[in-house]
Amino acid sequence: MLMSSRITVIELKASRKVAKMQSSQGRTENEISLLVVEEAISLHRNLGPGLLESVYETVLERKLTDRGLEVKRQVPVPLSYDGMEFDIAFRADLILDGKVILEIKAVETLGSSHKKQLLTYLKLSGLKLGLLLNFNEVLMKNGIARIVNQLHD
Repeated sequence: MLMSSRITVIELKASRKVAKMQSSQGRTENEISLLVVEEAISLHRNLGPGLLESVYETVLERKLTDRGLEVKRQVPVPLSYDGMEFDIAFRADLILDGKVILEIKAVETLGSSHKKQLLTYLKLSGLKLGLLLNFNEVLMKNGIARIVNQLHD
């Protein structure tokens, strides 16, 4: 009898894992973006501004994983240019479901250079949506910039 209940628990955990993976695969960039904004606002509300970018990145990674997203952190992105190959052109802070890049900041204000940088990341990676999240703002909604690269609704 003990063996039977052990198998049931293992099967239940496996089915939850499969359901979690399946639910994230069909999300659009915009649906992913909505989850990110919800979690970023909640995180900022609870921790506030003033921490290192790496703290916000680590916590956000965990919260978004818990929401069913596939989250990859500090992803090296290669570059080919004029016959030259670079293994790492940049590192994406977070890539979600292979569709959205998150660039985490904790700076006084987001500048145009931050937005241009993320747009270049999108072009090099072939992704269509990126979010800049600046956790150093008084209100998180003022620290969110949405950058698109040929994204169609």
